[in-house]
Amino acid sequence: MIKGIAHTAFVTGNMEKSLRFYCEDLGLEHAFQIKNDKDEPWIEYIRVAPRQYIELFYGGSGVYEPQKQEIGPHHFCLLVDSVDDIADRLKSRGLHLDTEPKRGVGQNRQCWVRDPDGNRIEFLEPDEDSPHNR
Repeated sequence: MIKGIAHTAFVTGNMEKSLRFYCEDLGLEHAFQIKNDKDEPWIEYIRVAPRQYIELFYGGSGVYEPQKQEIGPHHFCLLVDSVDDIADRLKSRGLHLDTEPKRGVGQNRQCWVRDPDGNRIEFLEPDEDSPHNR
């Protein structure tokens, strides 16, 4: 029986920038690290919620840029109490929002940003009547 989503994973081109973004800029916790069989850092785990993580793998190059209608990863979404608060936090840290806080098609409030590797992140503040609250 499926209980939830345990993690989403990304290969990063610059682990230092990615850890700074996810931990300092977004305020998430660096939970732990897994090393490979050569005792080298392999994966960094960022805790989103209990038993939910973002995995960051070492070793990428270039910037991922999803194309319109490309099959594969598009974005991931983080649930927040206040889209305005997260937008203010990101701006105060000098980060650019791809989309300013607004009410989306599904009537939920949202804003968008990219991580240092170009991955799209949506921040979602669901309305009371939103199906996201079920």
